[in-house]
Amino acid sequence: MKAAVYYEGGKPLSVEDVELLAPQSRELTVRIAAAGVCHSDLHFIDGLVPHPAPAVLGHEGAGVVEAVGEGVTYVQPGDHVILSFMPACGQCAYCIAGRPNLCIAGGRAAARGTLLDGTTRLRKNGEAVYHMTCTACFAERAVVPEASVVKIREDMPLDRAALIGCGVMTGVGAAINTAKVAPGSTVVVIGCGGVGLNVVQGAALAGAAKIIAVDVIDRKLELAQQFGATHVVNSAKDDPVTAVRGLSPGGADYAFEVIGRPDTIGQAYDAVRRGGMAVVVGLAPPGAEVSIPADSLLGEKVLTGSSYGGARFRLDMPKLVELYLAGKLKLDELISRTYPLEGINDAFEAMRQGQVARSIITF
Repeated sequence: MKAAVYYEGGKPLSVEDVELLAPQSRELTVRIAAAGVCHSDLHFIDGLVPHPAPAVLGHEGAGVVEAVGEGVTYVQPGDHVILSFMPACGQCAYCIAGRPNLCIAGGRAAARGTLLDGTTRLRKNGEAVYHMTCTACFAERAVVPEASVVKIREDMPLDRAALIGCGVMTGVGAAINTAKVAPGSTVVVIGCGGVGLNVVQGAALAGAAKIIAVDVIDRKLELAQQFGATHVVNSAKDDPVTAVRGLSPGGADYAFEVIGRPDTIGQAYDAVRRGGMAVVVGLAPPGAEVSIPADSLLGEKVLTGSSYGGARFRLDMPKLVELYLAGKLKLDELISRTYPLEGINDAFEAMRQGQVARSIITF
């Protein structure tokens, strides 16, 4: 089958033939219909974050179940599914506590680049090829753990469903699950790429009265207004903290950083009021550090992170499908361009240049 293979940071992906083995116990094969092009993949491609290599990247996907291994009971061939890049084991302390997005076994597998049992189902010239986050969906097919799929309605378009697998769930979930944005509140979102736009629409769905979008690209700020932003700030021209405090005296109730840089994380923290909450959604490079004034903590300000939107995947993702089909969740507007697998490096270059909200690879 064709797949986009990562060999090392700083080099483009290579579209080539790889072998996909049969699913083992509690695993299944999914024919990929569409995969979203996400900044998390770009961090690996650009060498900002390490990943075992060679590997098939891609973690935001949807498709149709083709075959199931022994012991699979949740799905059967023909079912439509969204891939979850954090397979929840259901047995660790986090899963038992209702926080599967922090699953220990899933996190270990992602760090190794393997499936949950520590091995891979991808081969190139007889040698093992790694899986990004147990999904590896920049390929025509993927073998994934049963815990990595969420079954959805068959009338949900799979290219739209793919976006729920990462960007939409991460962004909307950060607003609704992690911060629990209150109706009538003021929210600032720093970084209006694919995930940031979904933080904006998550805040709008939660009933925020004032949503301030911050970015350095005017086109992204225009998109943010389509997704529910009431005010925009171009931080290449104006200081975002000063601008936010001008629009909301004392600071915002919530601020979301969706870039992954220490300076913008600091801006998010500074932009919230006493008792407010700053939420870090962006993926920062390893070793990056953030410094905050210790005395500011006496004002009961909160600085926290959000992993995968605090999602309980099989509960939350189908709800997002229902919201889309009811016309209340914007997915069509997220898709700026569609590429074949052979155009995947062009898709990442468009992302680097800030030309797209989200691109989709279709098979």
